[in-house]
Amino acid sequence: MKLAVAQLHQWSLPVNPINYAVSYEYCKNSKPLLTANIKHLLLSGKPLDSFFMEQLYKDFLLKQSKFRTEIISDLSSLFIEVQNNCQQSKSDTQDFIEQIDNSIPSLMSSNQNEMKQAISQLHKASITFKKQQQALVEQIEGVKIHAQNLSNELEEARKEICLDPITGLHNRQSMSKHVDTWLSDDADRSIAAIVISVDHFNSFSERFGALIGDVILSKIAKKVTSYVEGSGLPVRSASDEFIILLPDVDGGIANEIAQKIKQGVEKLRFVSVQSGVRLPKVSISCGISEMQNKETLNQLITRSRKNIF
Repeated sequence: MKLAVAQLHQWSLPVNPINYAVSYEYCKNSKPLLTANIKHLLLSGKPLDSFFMEQLYKDFLLKQSKFRTEIISDLSSLFIEVQNNCQQSKSDTQDFIEQIDNSIPSLMSSNQNEMKQAISQLHKASITFKKQQQALVEQIEGVKIHAQNLSNELEEARKEICLDPITGLHNRQSMSKHVDTWLSDDADRSIAAIVISVDHFNSFSERFGALIGDVILSKIAKKVTSYVEGSGLPVRSASDEFIILLPDVDGGIANEIAQKIKQGVEKLRFVSVQSGVRLPKVSISCGISEMQNKETLNQLITRSRKNIF
C-alpha cells in the first residue's frame, strides 16, 4: 500500500480511489498488460494523467463489474426459458401424437360408438393442443421482448465500453479492434494515422476548470469528426490527444485532411456561458504517418507522434 501511494507521488498523480487501485496493481505486477500499458506510455515521454488511469481502471479492473454479472444472469435466464419452451413444445406435440396413435384402431373399427368416442377424444385433444400452442406462442413473444430489451442493454454496454463519454469518439480499445478487423480482411491494407494534440490543454484546464476543458474537447471532437465522416475512425487516445485512422488512404491525402482539421479547429471561438468571457483561441498540432509492412498499431502511433508539427 505504501508503495502504491509512493508510486502515485512519483507519477505526480493525486491519491484517489481509481489512481490508487491502478497503482496498487502496478506495484503488485499481477496484471502484465496493465503494467505494459503504463511502461509504454512512460517510455513515449508522455505523463500519466487521470484520463489514462481511468481507461486502465475500466479495461483491467472492472472485468467482473456488477453490470456484466447482471447481463450474464439475464442471458442465463433467457436460455433456460427458451430451453423450457422447447421442451414443453416437444412434450405437448408428443402427447398429441400419442393420442392420435391410440385413436387410430377405434377410428378403423366398424363399431360406430367406438368411432364416435375416438373422434370426440381427438377433438378434445386437438382443442387442448391448440390452447397449449397458443400459450407457448405467448411465452415466446415474452421471450422475444426480453431478448430485445437485453439486446438494447448490450448495445448500450458496447457503447460504454467502446466510446469515450466526453467526446463520443472511439477509445483505444475500440481502435485496436477496428484495426484488427481491417487487417484480417487484408493484411497488406494501407492505413494512415493522424495524431492530433491540443496545444497547452493542461494549462487551459487549470486556468478555466476541467468542466470547460471537457466542453472544449467535445467541440474539437465534433469538428474533427466532421472532416472524417464515415471514411475513417476518430479516437480519443489521451486527455489532450485524438487519433484519426484512415484505411486505404495515403500520406498525402492524410496530410490534406490534417491541414483542413487544423484550420477548422483554429477557427472555433469559445465564450463562457456563465461569465460571457471570450476564451482564448485553441490550436492543435498534427503528426502524420502511414503503416509500414509488419508494423504494429503502437509503432504507427509512436511514429505519428514524432512527426507532430
